[in-house]
Amino acid sequence: MTERPLLELRNVTKTFGQVTALDGVNLPVRAGHVQVVLGENGAGKSTLIKMIAGVHEPTSGEVYVDGEQVRISSTAAAEALGISTIHQELNLVPSMSVAENVTLGRTPRRFGLVDRARMRRTAKEALERIGLDVDLDRKVGTLGIARQQLVEIAKALSIDARIVVLDEPTAALTRTEIEDLFTVMRELRERGVGMVFISHHLDEIAEIGDSVTVLRDGAFVDEVPASTPEPELVRLMVGRSIDQLFPRRTTARGEPLLQVEGLTRTGHYEQIDLTVHAGEVVGLAGLVGAGRTEVLRAIAGADPYDAGTVRVDGDVITPHSVKDAVAAGVGLVPEDRKTQGLVLGAAVEDNLGYATLRSSSRGVLADRKGQHQRAEEISEQLQIRLHDVRQPVGSLSGGNQQKVVFGRWVLARSSVLLLDEPTRGVDVGAKVEIYELINRITDAGGAVLLASSELPEVLGVSDRVVVMSGGRIAGEMPASEATQDAVMTLAAKEVEPDHVH
Repeated sequence: MTERPLLELRNVTKTFGQVTALDGVNLPVRAGHVQVVLGENGAGKSTLIKMIAGVHEPTSGEVYVDGEQVRISSTAAAEALGISTIHQELNLVPSMSVAENVTLGRTPRRFGLVDRARMRRTAKEALERIGLDVDLDRKVGTLGIARQQLVEIAKALSIDARIVVLDEPTAALTRTEIEDLFTVMRELRERGVGMVFISHHLDEIAEIGDSVTVLRDGAFVDEVPASTPEPELVRLMVGRSIDQLFPRRTTARGEPLLQVEGLTRTGHYEQIDLTVHAGEVVGLAGLVGAGRTEVLRAIAGADPYDAGTVRVDGDVITPHSVKDAVAAGVGLVPEDRKTQGLVLGAAVEDNLGYATLRSSSRGVLADRKGQHQRAEEISEQLQIRLHDVRQPVGSLSGGNQQKVVFGRWVLARSSVLLLDEPTRGVDVGAKVEIYELINRITDAGGAVLLASSELPEVLGVSDRVVVMSGGRIAGEMPASEATQDAVMTLAAKEVEPDHVH
């Protein structure tokens, strides 16, 4: 006899006005079991999670906990049922202590005052359950992302959560931090906690998952074992086989478009020399903290630097001037699209048009009609999934938000594109579409400088790979000759000043 699930969603549907976000989805969450939910951006994963968390209620269908039909009408109702959700955007207060965050919303009181001794005891027990050794009085905002996530898990366990939902918990973690998180998840599984796990990294599924629920366009596709081969998971997700995960089309290399010489910012990076030719993709590899993001932001004019020059098509760009960089044809797709690349509450058409607002204006008036028309053309060209270019960009899925950032620079006809973690938090189908966008940019004679923590991506998309270590360039090699081991060896080595040319 099959064991009854702790939590079960049966044939749940969720509509928002005319839009169906989920259509007849089934999801079982069993004790001591990691249920992976897999799907492209916009497949309905976020809506499903919000339904479990008590943010949304199903339009139709049933929810069962321990075989009893329940109504999860609020986050408090979810907690009362033993459900805890760890969202991508962590629900912590940075200015409060670890102990205060663990008991947040359930702060113990005595005679009307906060019972600090009981609060610390509750927090200490929760932290010990996951093996997290951290000062209870330390402000949560001073911890790294990985430890903040573990505080969230401790918070979940302090309410005796039997069901823990983890929404892309590994997106911003290093490999070591991911291994630590998986160790905690395995211990929770041993204790009979049921987990829902969402990740865009297919290699993590077999490592930590037990079974996989696949969604496509809001509908339930299948439930398969976590050991299912990656190509089959991709086919289930996107409805087609993806023959080439990295469809790089090599084009004839033209003249140097981007030239960086001696770029230095004390304490961050030193003596950075880079050249990217027309029609070329140069991958920038390195460990976390190597200085890749800082270099890209300096080239884009977002941050100042102490010495060096940046040239585009032979012309020197004014340091620390985004306006000059954009006018010269430089576009930056930043690491964090939500805080640095987009205004989430603004319309898609506004976000697409920010780089061309001044150049397309008529005197002091913005060309609203023209911006709207151009936004519709770019949205169609880049296959951005939306209902209307006037809708807030924050209502789009992650992959489509990223395409809007790309679209802004396509609209601005940027000839040099700087990409920082361009596919972070993006599903495999949208990744391939982004790689095709990169191909189109180089086909048109543009130059791309791409920084990514995913080595297969760097090797698969680039023509040349430049490796950074400790704020310096440790070496470079053609992508056709580069291996992950060779790149990691360079990334881990110390570079002496006199070795850099």
